[in-house]
Amino acid sequence: MSTFSIKGGVKLKGEVIPQGAKNEALQVICACLLTDKEIIIDNIPEIIDVLKLIDLLKSLGVQVKKIEKNKYSFKANKINIEYLQSDDFKLKGSSLRGSIMIVGPLLARFGKGFIPKPGGDKIGRRRLDTHFIGLIKLGASFRYNKEEHFYGVEADKLKGSYILLDQASVTGTANVLMAAVLAEGKTEIYNAACEPYIQQLCKLLISMGANIQGVGSNLLTVLGVSSLNGATHKVLPDMIEIGSWIGLAAMTKSELTIKNVSWENLGQIPNVFKKLGIKLNKIGDDIHIPEHNNGYEIQNYIDGSVLTVSDAPWPGFTPDLLSIVLVVATQARGSVLIHQKMFESRLFFVDKLIDMGAKIILCDPHRANVIGHDFKSQLKSTTMVSPDIRAGISLLIAALSAKGESIIHNIEQIDRGYENIDERLRKLGAVIKRI
Repeated sequence: MSTFSIKGGVKLKGEVIPQGAKNEALQVICACLLTDKEIIIDNIPEIIDVLKLIDLLKSLGVQVKKIEKNKYSFKANKINIEYLQSDDFKLKGSSLRGSIMIVGPLLARFGKGFIPKPGGDKIGRRRLDTHFIGLIKLGASFRYNKEEHFYGVEADKLKGSYILLDQASVTGTANVLMAAVLAEGKTEIYNAACEPYIQQLCKLLISMGANIQGVGSNLLTVLGVSSLNGATHKVLPDMIEIGSWIGLAAMTKSELTIKNVSWENLGQIPNVFKKLGIKLNKIGDDIHIPEHNNGYEIQNYIDGSVLTVSDAPWPGFTPDLLSIVLVVATQARGSVLIHQKMFESRLFFVDKLIDMGAKIILCDPHRANVIGHDFKSQLKSTTMVSPDIRAGISLLIAALSAKGESIIHNIEQIDRGYENIDERLRKLGAVIKRI
C-alpha cells in the first residue's frame, strides 16, 4: 500500500493540462471490440483503471500498440472468445468496474458476452440491471451464476427494439448502444444518458460506420449495420479532473490556469463553483483561477434560503464532483447542503474532514450540511486512508490546504483516476512525497 506525505498550507502557481477523460476512455476502448479493423485513440489517460482494461483486452486477444504517450492502437482481429470462461478473466474482470462495457460489443460481434461482478469504488449499490435488461430486449438470453457472481448473455442474432432504460445510466447506455449498432434493424434507446462521454462514443461509432441519430439527446435512434470499420479518435479532457483543479486552487488560495478545458463540454461545472463564490476567468479555451486571498462566499438562493448542490443526470451536475464541492465548502463563507442522490456511501468520508476540524453535519447517507470556516480556522493535518477515487482526491485537496504534515494511505485509489498527480502537483510548487 503506497502513501502520500503532504505538507499543507503552501500556495501553488502555474499551468496545468488536464488528462484525458477516464470515463470516456473506458467506453471508446471497449468499442474496438466491435471491429477487426484498427482503432487509434489519442489522449488516453495512463491511469490504473484504464491500464487494467487495456491489459484485459490484451488477454482477450486484442493487439495493442502504444504509439506514443497517451496514444494507442487497438486491433481486435484475433479474439479468443473462450478466454471469457477462464479463471484469469474472472480475476481481471472482477477488479475493474469498466469491464462491464465489453459485454455489449462482444455480444453483438460474437454472439456471447460474459463478465464477473465488476469491482470499482465502494460507494454504494451499483446495479447492472439496466445493462442486461437492454441487451435482453435486443434478443439476448441472460443467465447468472449466483455462486460465482458471473453474468452471461448470448444470442444468435440481435434484433433492433424500442428500449426504455429504467435509469439514465452512462455505462448502461454505452453497453446497449454498442450492441445496437450491429443489431438487425432499428433500435430506439429512450432515457439514454447524454453526457459528453456518450456523445464522444457516438462520434467514434459513427466514424466507424454506425448509423446513430439523436446524439446529445436522451433518445438515440440506431439503424444497425452489418460491420464496422477502423477509425481515429481523441478523448476529451477530463471534466472531473478540471473540477478537482478548480477546487484545489480555491482551497489553497492559489493562482492556476487550466489549459484547453473544452468549455462547451463542462456543463454546470463552472456555474456550481461560481455559486460557491469562486472566481473563474474564461481565457480562450482555458480557465484561469485567481488567488482567493479574501476567500469566497457561497451564494444563497434569491429568497435567501440555503444553497443546495445536488447531482443529476446530464446536463445536471455530475455526482463525481460532489466530494470536491463538499471539501471546498469547508472554507467558504456561508453554508451549503450537499445532496448526493445516487450513491448511499459516497459521503461517508466526511468523518475524516471532521477530524481535521471541518464543520459538517451528516444528515443521512445522502445529505451533508457544511458550515464554512471562511479560512478563520485552518484545517488540521492528520493521517487518513483514501476510500475511493473522488473521496481520495478530496482528502488530498484538504491535506494541501491544512496546516502541517498529513499522511494519506491507500493512494492507489487516487491513482485509479488521476495520472501522476503527485508529480504534477510538485511542478506547481506543492510539497508532496510518494512513500
